[in-house]
Amino acid sequence: MYNNDKVSMEGERVMSLNRDNKADKREVTSIRNDYVRSVEMEGQRKKAHRVRLLRRLTVFGLLVLMATIWVGSTIYAQTQTISEKEQLREEALIKLEEVEKQQDQLEEQILLLNDEEYLAKLARKDYFLSDEGEIIFTTPHDEKKDEEKPSEKE
Repeated sequence: MYNNDKVSMEGERVMSLNRDNKADKREVTSIRNDYVRSVEMEGQRKKAHRVRLLRRLTVFGLLVLMATIWVGSTIYAQTQTISEKEQLREEALIKLEEVEKQQDQLEEQILLLNDEEYLAKLARKDYFLSDEGEIIFTTPHDEKKDEEKPSEKE
């Protein structure tokens, strides 16, 4: 009988709501007994619970969104920094190779400058110095041949 009362009360409430929506809008007084009040309070509690739940979920969702954005921006910034450092590293390696080549050439030149025969040949060529009894003749030469000679040595 309790279930039937509940169903009939809810049916009356629905019917009263339907009647309120009609154009004539008649006033119907609702029954105010303990059961009706408890049902209304339960409905209000459920509604309040749903509102609190939605608020909590919204706050949690915003926190997750903010954390995701922060992590994403951090990863992006670190990726940019890593790529810049890799580019600097590649440039430094290229410069290191050039410096090592230059160092090898300078070490080779040091060895040649320690050789007496090479020094004498260099002095004759660049400074037109000669040994005793030696005569130096300078001949005109083409610039194209001078440019080709260094490339042949390499």
